[in-house]
Amino acid sequence: MNPSGLAALQARLGHAFSDERLLQRALTHRSYSAEHNERLEFLGDSVLGLAVSHLLYTRLARQAEGDLSRVRANLVRQDTLHGIAQRLGLSSLLRLGEGEARSGGSARPSILADAVEALIGAVYLDAGFGPAQALVQRLYAEIEIDPRMSAAAKDPKTELQEWLQGHKMKLPAYRVVGTLGAAHKQTFEVECEVPEFGLVERGNGGSRRAGEQAAASAMLERLKSRGR
Repeated sequence: MNPSGLAALQARLGHAFSDERLLQRALTHRSYSAEHNERLEFLGDSVLGLAVSHLLYTRLARQAEGDLSRVRANLVRQDTLHGIAQRLGLSSLLRLGEGEARSGGSARPSILADAVEALIGAVYLDAGFGPAQALVQRLYAEIEIDPRMSAAAKDPKTELQEWLQGHKMKLPAYRVVGTLGAAHKQTFEVECEVPEFGLVERGNGGSRRAGEQAAASAMLERLKSRGR
C-alpha cells in the first residue's frame, strides 16, 4: 500500500494512527485477504450510530425521538457514507482481490460505505471513543443536518425499530448467518430476531447492510400480519 497515500488519508481524516496496521485493515476488502475489514466495520457501525446520535441530540434539541431516529437513518445510510468515502478519496486506496477489482469494486457504494465504517472502528481501537467521535463530527461537518430530513421515507430497519419502540420493546438483533458466492460477488444472509415474540426472519443482500434491510422488511411483514 502506498505510504504517501496513507499519509494523505490520515491528514484528511485528521487522525494520525499509532498503529497503522489498523488503517491498512480498514481499507482491506474480504476478497483481498483473510485479514479484512468486516470486524472493524461491525465495530465502526456502532461507534458511528452513537456519535451521530449525540450530534443530533445536541443540534436538534427540540426534535422528538422518532424524528431523531429518522434523521439519523438518513445520515448513516449507504448513500451518505458513499459520499463521505468519495470526499476522502478511498477508491484508490482500497485493497481488493483481483476479481473484485476487475468488476469495479473500488467504485461500488456498498464497499466504500463499509470502508468508512471500518475507518471509524479503526480510529476507535487506535485512540478511543473521543477521537472517533471527533472524526465523525469532522466527516459530517459539510453535511446539512436538517429536521426536515425526518420526512424522508423510512427504510425497513428504521420502521421496525420505531414499531418496536412504540410497543415498548427492545431493539431487534441482527446476525450474519451465511455468505454465498465468490468473494468479489457475495450474497449475505442475515437473521433478524425479535426476542419478545421469539420470532426470527432472514433476508439476503449484496452487502451486510442490504441483508439487514431485507431481514427487517420480512420481520415487519410478519409482525403486521399478526395484527399487533
